[in-house]
Parts: sequence; structure tokens; C-alpha cells
Amino acid sequence: MAVIDINADLGEGFGIWELGDDLALLEVITSANVACGFHAGDPLIMRRVCAAAVERGVTIGAQVSYRDLAGFGRREMDVAAPELEAEILYQLAALDGIARAEGGRVAYVKPHGALYNRVARDPVQARAVGDAVRAYDPSLPLLTLPGSAVHDAAAGLTVVAECFADRAYTASGALVSRREPGAVVHDSEVVVERAVRMAVEGTVVAVDGTEVPLQARSMCVHGDTPGAVALARAVRSALSGAGVGLEPFA
Repeated sequence: MAVIDINADLGEGFGIWELGDDLALLEVITSANVACGFHAGDPLIMRRVCAAAVERGVTIGAQVSYRDLAGFGRREMDVAAPELEAEILYQLAALDGIARAEGGRVAYVKPHGALYNRVARDPVQARAVGDAVRAYDPSLPLLTLPGSAVHDAAAGLTVVAECFADRAYTASGALVSRREPGAVVHDSEVVVERAVRMAVEGTVVAVDGTEVPLQARSMCVHGDTPGAVALARAVRSALSGAGVGLEPFA
């Protein structure tokens, strides 16, 4: 039987601004990528999300990013490796401290946005992220794209492959840039069909019609898109209906 983890990005509000329905998504997902304050989130939001995740038995992951609140972490940045390593370490330690105060802990690390895409192809920044995780806790898995540079750059760490139910793919297996039309898939029927196909068959159809092999242990459904909760529920229901087991990877 195929087994998959469903993850979503949570805690992405800031101060009085709210983004997404964290509590509703925590009833659906098995792993929560919690913003650590650099692209979104603040200490109070981080604490609330961690407490709610612990209460519901959802695994907590640190969603680390570039220091880019204004751009929501979606602007690529050239950050020197020592500085990037320190900033990842800072975010990871902050969220783990809050999670432990609420009776949980950070169980994995997932880069966010532009950093996620950069470390998929840039071995220098990928190594900086891996070095930060290794310095903090080498037992923590890193969540990334299949074929990412992280797989080689983060030697000695556990690297877990991830797929996206609601993102478009290129023929090479990369995510279509958000600058391009159609980068995010909004049609719920299409998203559900893709999710089942990725989990059961290990393939996804790229934007040019190419069938791309895609073996992944975790599946992301974005929490900041319209109708995210209903979409996540539909994906979970379809996966269960297809006989796919739902379990956290960490």
C-alpha cells in the first residue's frame, strides 16, 4: 500500500494580518510547515500554531526562508553561505524552542519559496542549509524536491522527497515559476486527480504534456490559496479512497 504525508504551510500571518485557516488545515494534514518569522509569522503566531499542532498530533516542521518579510520569501536573494547558514540556524532554533515549550518539537526542516527553489539547483546554498541543520540536529530530515541539489549537498542528513498537488511542473520535474501563468493549479478536480496519480503511480503530467516520474514521501497542499481547506480535504479524502495510507514522514 502506498503511504504519503500531507503537509501545508502554516503560521503565515504577521501581527494583526491573517493568512489561511491554520486550525482547519490542522484537522486535515499530517505535517505542518510552520513559518519561523523571516518570510511570515511572529512569536505569538508560532506559539499558537505549535500548541494547536501538538494538541492534534500533527508533526511540526520548521519552514525556513530568506529574510524577506516584504516579499513573503518569494524573492531570490544572493546570501553568503555563512550568513545563510546562521539565519537558518536562528529560525530553526527559535521554532524548536517554542514547540518544546508547548510539549512538541521540530521534527523536520523545509525551505520556503525562493530558497526552496534555489537550493534545488544551487549546491552552495543547499550546503549552507544542510550545514545549519547538521549543526542543530543532524537527525532532522530535510524536505525538498526529488533530484534537488540538497540530496548531494546535505551529505549525512536524511533527505525526503516532496511533491505538490497544486503546483504545475516542467518536463524536467521542476516547479513552474510563480511568475508564469498556470503555476498554481486551482481546479479542485485536477488537483485531486494529480494527487492520487502522484501517490499511487509516482508520476505527474508536466505543462507540456510530458509524463514525469515523481517518487515522493510527502505531498504539499498550499494553505495560502483561495479554497485551500476544502481542497486539502478533497485531496485527503481521495487519497484515502484510493487506498493510500496517510502518515507523517518524520
